[in-house]
Amino acid sequence: MKTICSDGRVILCEGDEELSVLRHSAAHILAQAVKRLYPGASLAFGPATEKGFYYDVDPGDTPITEEDLSRIEEEMHRIVKENLPVKPFILAREDAIRLMEDRREPYKIQHINELPEDESLSFFKQGDFIDLCRGPHITYTKGLKAFRLTGVSGAYWKNDAANKMLTRIYGTAFPSQAELDEFLIQQEEAARRDHRKIGREMDLFLFAEEGAGFPFFLPNGLILKNRLIEYWRDIHRKNGYREISTPMMLHRSLWETSGHWEHYRDSMYTSEIDGETHCIKPMNCPGGILVYKNQLHSYRDFPLRIAELGQVHRHELKGTLHGLFRVRCFTQDDAHIFMRREQIPDEITGVIRLIDEVYRKFGFTYTLELSTRPENSMGSDEDWEAAENGLKEALDRLGLPYEINEGDGAFYGPKIDFHLRDSLGRTWQCGTIQLDFQLPQNFDLTYTDENNQKQRPIMIHRTCFGSIERFMGILTEHYAGRFPAWLAPVQAKVLLVSEKCRDYADSLCRTLDENGIRWEMDTRNEKIGYMIREAQFVQRIPYLLIVGQREAEEDMVSVRYRDSSETETVSLEKLMEILSENR
Repeated sequence: MKTICSDGRVILCEGDEELSVLRHSAAHILAQAVKRLYPGASLAFGPATEKGFYYDVDPGDTPITEEDLSRIEEEMHRIVKENLPVKPFILAREDAIRLMEDRREPYKIQHINELPEDESLSFFKQGDFIDLCRGPHITYTKGLKAFRLTGVSGAYWKNDAANKMLTRIYGTAFPSQAELDEFLIQQEEAARRDHRKIGREMDLFLFAEEGAGFPFFLPNGLILKNRLIEYWRDIHRKNGYREISTPMMLHRSLWETSGHWEHYRDSMYTSEIDGETHCIKPMNCPGGILVYKNQLHSYRDFPLRIAELGQVHRHELKGTLHGLFRVRCFTQDDAHIFMRREQIPDEITGVIRLIDEVYRKFGFTYTLELSTRPENSMGSDEDWEAAENGLKEALDRLGLPYEINEGDGAFYGPKIDFHLRDSLGRTWQCGTIQLDFQLPQNFDLTYTDENNQKQRPIMIHRTCFGSIERFMGILTEHYAGRFPAWLAPVQAKVLLVSEKCRDYADSLCRTLDENGIRWEMDTRNEKIGYMIREAQFVQRIPYLLIVGQREAEEDMVSVRYRDSSETETVSLEKLMEILSENR
């Protein structure tokens, strides 16, 4: 833990806890500022987060909006300058409730009442402000050197839609102004790269209130999605996978057997058919298992690699929806591998190599995380130990560094998660490999071994993209919409200088078609400079093909590259060589 003294001196430090302590303290200073400016406000909670902090408040009759953030921030600066000591103290349950009643904090009282009766409660006091909190915190408010409030949103009390909607105020804090400035610059760049903004500019996708969380793909967006799918199918075919498709809706009993009904029910959509409950699938694996059970298998069939681009639906709270990053319907690029125990290291190694090839294709680096058995898991200690050891053996065989994430595995098995790092240095959890001893047992999956004896197969669940829709959003921001030519929805834009050249331009487009190039033509009566700027910087087209009278007479094309301000004139033959290299 890091403690910051009144003069800003650091006296203790341990890993990333420094930043967490600072941001947690900033959340308390934010809450104190809110209470000063909005005396009728009630406080919920305010934790530190990976990117900063937030505090959930019930402002009462006076709403808090984005326009109020500067005023709250000014009050936070006053509290920092006052250099208030931050002091902890402990109260018994009854005294804690009495204190919160005196301060009119109903959310704190509710939380206290939900805690064990014999538990003493810790508080922190800074000036006249007191908050229920375990800490730790900086010791004086002056220790908060650099912070900024960044936004507001709605959030249900305790993330339960049945509870009241509160106001969540976001902020961030850093040990120095230089670090804060660097972060804010990165955030500005991230805002410019926001996939929702770029998606509108490039006509990729849209969202409608009539289908919150359900993306609509426009022609260009569908081309992008299909290009990803084509690449996915190609690399899986080369790695020995066979593709299947399973139904969107299946009987509740299937999900009870798989364990999803018990562990995932709140996120599942259901419907009554013939008086019986059916579930729209949130995962593909039970359907893949039914495909496996469709016929008898022997050890000679293994490893059996089955892939599926399955559309799944999950009930996400409306307040958590975010572009393509958090949706209610998406395409999961799933695969399920059935194998013998002794094949585990080889198959895990093969999957890691495949996923690595995919990420290198898009220019991503990544880190690995091994998540172990959670509390609400299924299966025996022996199976979990064998599964975790199998994943570790594969990682060690490849010499790959990884971190252990204790207790964060799936309910049916441990997993390896791939955390991508994009061009802005942000990380995204995408690919995953889950080793599963439980579902083959739940569904009584078998195969015959070389002695004609029945055995239980082991199952791998894995994804590369994770969600194709989410991966599209990540790619859009990673490339800032400037997709590589092989992936770009429109690879070349023909810009017509004059209608007099239309016949030549039409001939050029036929040649592009014959060579498999995705093109559009701009025939508007606009100045060529305007058309170039729009195609290059808004639509982000890799190649701009300018056709005027001179080009038509000389059987040539003037080419402007997306990342250049220079134009070169080439023959049609040379143009096709250039375009085909990046097709």
